[in-house]
Amino acid sequence: MEMLDASIANVALPHMAGSLSSSNDEATWILTSYLVANAIILPLSGWISNTIGRKKYFLLSLLLFTVSSVLCGLAPSLSAIILFRVLQGAGGGGLQPVAQAILADSFPESKRGQAFAMYGITTVLAPIIGPTLGGWITDNYSWRWIFFINIPVGILTLMLVEQLVEDPPYLRLMARKAVKIDFIGIGLLSVGIAALQVVLDKGQEDDWFGSHFILTLTLVATVALGILIFWEWFHDHPVIDVRLFKHFNFLTSNLMMFGFGVMMFGTLVMMPLYLQTLMGYTAESAGLVMSFGGLFVLLELPMVGRLLGKVQARRLVHVGWAAMAIGMWFSTRHMDTLISFRAGSWIRVLQMVGLPFLFVPLTTVVYVGLPKEKNNSISALINFMRNIGMSFGTSIVTTILARRAQFHQQVLVSHLYPGNVYSSESLNMLSQALFHSGLSATGALNQAYGRFYQGVVVQAYSLAYIDGYQVFAIGAAVFFVLSFFLKGNRPHAPSGPME
Repeated sequence: MEMLDASIANVALPHMAGSLSSSNDEATWILTSYLVANAIILPLSGWISNTIGRKKYFLLSLLLFTVSSVLCGLAPSLSAIILFRVLQGAGGGGLQPVAQAILADSFPESKRGQAFAMYGITTVLAPIIGPTLGGWITDNYSWRWIFFINIPVGILTLMLVEQLVEDPPYLRLMARKAVKIDFIGIGLLSVGIAALQVVLDKGQEDDWFGSHFILTLTLVATVALGILIFWEWFHDHPVIDVRLFKHFNFLTSNLMMFGFGVMMFGTLVMMPLYLQTLMGYTAESAGLVMSFGGLFVLLELPMVGRLLGKVQARRLVHVGWAAMAIGMWFSTRHMDTLISFRAGSWIRVLQMVGLPFLFVPLTTVVYVGLPKEKNNSISALINFMRNIGMSFGTSIVTTILARRAQFHQQVLVSHLYPGNVYSSESLNMLSQALFHSGLSATGALNQAYGRFYQGVVVQAYSLAYIDGYQVFAIGAAVFFVLSFFLKGNRPHAPSGPME
């Protein structure tokens, strides 16, 4: 439900804006406020779990997420729902990393892969289902129900966690120790991440560094996060254990998880936009194209989980990045405005076929060589890297599409001049056809110019999408090479009970 809430409200924004008497630009803060609060809490969740106890923190996060969902559904104004979305993001930010840390402590190394595979189903599929489910609920009921559906799930989960989840002995000992609160670290983290998230969310909309607002926030984020890293490195009780990054395996795994977030969410944004804006698909039809890729992921995840019990995780990471690079390269060669529904579905399958070979093995290999006392911090940081990668992915895609479409349009238009025989003949033939269909000579010529321009715009954007897939293909190829430097886990480790 937490992963759904990060994307489910996107399609409901116009309805929410009208209902709350706000503009569409103002309503986007409903999304941004959630992402900011979520991004701040994610890296803090490991420290909070160690301080007050993981189970207690998980229950508090669940309670806050559920109650704030109710408040969001009842919100009478834009300012109220933004406040409640901040609370919801704060509650939701603790759920992903704590759930993953619970799994890491509940299963031996030989069984973690299968546990993370089941967990991975929600992580990979929720962003795909979110927009479609949000649109269906909004069209058939009300946008308020996209928040109310969290209530039964939240209540049931609270009951199950209370009865079934317990903190391991080492964590109970850590929670009993008095911990000094690093107020400076918390402050730097909150300011830096909040500024960065707003920059990523609003950057392209405000023309990036052409906006004083974005430029100021970029400087704030750079300074705050730079000081934070230095401060936490030398602090005795850091809120973020940045010293984990001196372990090459941990650093590499987090970089790859960041890249995973960029490409997973980047392609999730690109494909529906391409189908709806350039090919005229409805939201439902575009969702069906996307669903084929999701179906393959569902079938692959259990298989990957079983393989992790027999094969080193880094070997599967090799396969994942190779498949990702091939899928993106294939997209650059076969994406055009004449592809069929079937071809689009298979292209989406190729784009997603490598995801299970990345998410589950990376989630497993990041723990290699690190003590179990660090599990909370490890899960917090790798989930943070994935989520911030998703934000970067959206920003990268929107920027590439806008800037490269302008470039390609300029190049295409440069070929449409009166002296060009081919363009002049095509324009005359189209104008004559429109004239014979009943339009006046002037009207036919004007409409011919309009259709020519529309064709140029469609082709320019189509080429911009191809450029985006090309960037992702190169990125995946770089990560494929980097994956050979990962350390191996122990797939045949003893499967006795964990301490």
